[in-house]
Amino acid sequence: IIKRLTFMSSLISIRNFSSSPQSFADALNVCILVGSTREDGPPRPILANRVAKFVEASVKRRQTQHNISILDAKDLGLLKKPHFSYAKSQIPQDLEDMYQKLKEGDAYITITPEYNHAPCPGLLNLMNHFGSSVFSFKPSGIVSYSAGQWGGTRAAHSLRPFLSELGCIPVSAMIYIPHAMNVLDEDGNVIISTSASAMESDKEERWIGYCDRMIHQLEFWGQAAKRQREIEDPSLGSPAFVKKPSERNAPQ
Repeated sequence: IIKRLTFMSSLISIRNFSSSPQSFADALNVCILVGSTREDGPPRPILANRVAKFVEASVKRRQTQHNISILDAKDLGLLKKPHFSYAKSQIPQDLEDMYQKLKEGDAYITITPEYNHAPCPGLLNLMNHFGSSVFSFKPSGIVSYSAGQWGGTRAAHSLRPFLSELGCIPVSAMIYIPHAMNVLDEDGNVIISTSASAMESDKEERWIGYCDRMIHQLEFWGQAAKRQREIEDPSLGSPAFVKKPSERNAPQ
């Protein structure tokens, strides 16, 4: 009985961490990847900018001051040659700058609208410019949105296996923003109507809590992965495939 009580006491002490979910994480390099390449609406202003500003503000609102980089799919043309195919001296500067930000990233947040029940091509184009070793052994989060009632959920779920294959495993919590033009204004703020209803009065607080769940998971796994990478080089046990596709083949 004494041993059992001692064991239970140790469990309770382990669980007695800070009541604030924002206080545990050290600063991370967080890359926010904005996937839409649309430049005009309707709706106007286009939704991507609203959502990106909202997500950025949500990360900045955390107690830990993370280093945030915004990577816009509009800054890269259609993929003709990936970063790893260039000789080092021939890599275009804009591509190299984006590579360095992604390589130094500890966690990624991908933002996508839903096109034909799938992630937007701009986001995939951006990420496919780089090899999976840039993203691997780090977590990712998914934010989707739409002008309709589903918030891009099908696009978000289609994105999960893609991110997993790159090695930046998506956290379980995802952010869906339906009717985004009615939820966020052009500055990324939650729109509060003049109605005095209880649902409207705490609308912003509910959206903040909704986003915080995903960001908290991203911080948790981002910090864990960062500390482990400081202990060991993950590429030693799981080297990147860089020479030819057959490196992935099973032994004959």
